[in-house]
Amino acid sequence: MNSKRKLKNRDLYLDKLLAFKDTEPVKVVTGIRGCGKTTLLKLMVQHLKDNDVDENQIIEMNFESGEYKNMTSDEVYSFIKGKYAEKRMYLFFDEIQRIDKWEDAINAFRVDLDCDIYVTGSNAYLLSSEYSTYLSGRCVEIKMLPLSFKEFIYFNDLELKLVKSAFGGEKKVIVDESGTQYSLSEAFDAYLRFGGMPGIVDVGLEQDRAFALLDGIYSTVVIRDILEREKRRGQRQITDALLLRKIILFLCDNIGSSVSANSIGNSLVNEGLLEDGKRKGKPSGHTIQAYIETLLESYFFYEIKRFDIKGKEYLRTLGKYYIVDVGLRNCLLGIRDRDRGHVIENVVYLELLRRGYDVAIGKLDNMEIDFIATNTTDRLYVQVTESMAMESVKTRELAPLQKVSDNYEKMILSMDDGIVNHEGIKQVNLIDWLLQ
Repeated sequence: MNSKRKLKNRDLYLDKLLAFKDTEPVKVVTGIRGCGKTTLLKLMVQHLKDNDVDENQIIEMNFESGEYKNMTSDEVYSFIKGKYAEKRMYLFFDEIQRIDKWEDAINAFRVDLDCDIYVTGSNAYLLSSEYSTYLSGRCVEIKMLPLSFKEFIYFNDLELKLVKSAFGGEKKVIVDESGTQYSLSEAFDAYLRFGGMPGIVDVGLEQDRAFALLDGIYSTVVIRDILEREKRRGQRQITDALLLRKIILFLCDNIGSSVSANSIGNSLVNEGLLEDGKRKGKPSGHTIQAYIETLLESYFFYEIKRFDIKGKEYLRTLGKYYIVDVGLRNCLLGIRDRDRGHVIENVVYLELLRRGYDVAIGKLDNMEIDFIATNTTDRLYVQVTESMAMESVKTRELAPLQKVSDNYEKMILSMDDGIVNHEGIKQVNLIDWLLQ
């Protein structure tokens, strides 16, 4: 990364940090490696400096740096105590999960110093039950995702503008710094190809360089955040790098499809994907589930459960998995159009998470609704399809929504232009929705 480049704002996340500034809870920023956590801490530091906080009140430690990475928790404590300025301190710890017993130091700072603490981590293990006893009720988690489509436009120095249409009226276009215009669909296709990892901006929208960066993120997640972590935990449960990669590829290939640990094992064996001259038989469902849990912990994939709308309960039947970034998927599988519908679904799922919703699959008798999105005050039913042009598709997408009897908003997101009202069910252009 070019350190001279001006930091781009991530207001969605910075606002969340600011809302908890100078409060007791430890601010814990979580998310996959490379999604922008380090930059977010830098944005927070910049905000403090811009608001008259002295530099000697701010301490930043990145535990990926050779300067700090071999420290013990006691040494971290001594280091901070040695720099304590006898006034309110702002402590920033990046990738703190690399320090054994890090939670001891954090708890000691809370007790001994007048300080405001911010930490990041690339693994949900950071907040697992065995650590929550140390920080229970004393931490707030800010879950970070790669760039949204709207952020993707902003980060690439593109601008959304209204221009005159050839047939009268106005239309939205994307304009770069030179004034060159692009259609919204061109920009969206670039987003579907490259994804939203902020580092892409530094290498440019050129496939070889972008995929090299994404491959580096993938390798680091697998090696540092999964395989190395297993060694540090001493459990040695996730040790087969080949099996891990095959499961990742399988889940990438089946985003938005119902899968189980057993079905994954059967498919890997049937397709000959585990034949390396050493392995006999298929791995157990328990083993595969352990590998999947590890991928969820590293924020590489997200699991979505089914919710029975009539019974008002979550079901234990097959769930679905979505990848944290479609660019990573393209890097691993290659570019292809045959499952574009599932890729668009993946984008919508992540956007609903960004907007603060809890998301489930809706089950209604023998039909499914792609997403039920709920928060503390609202519920939204969402169907996603590439096009509603065919009558059969229109009937299929509308049917489950028409059976829902409550008065919450029901919508269909598609690539079709404009807004169409199907007797109270809104059909909205996906790109327009993403840019709201």
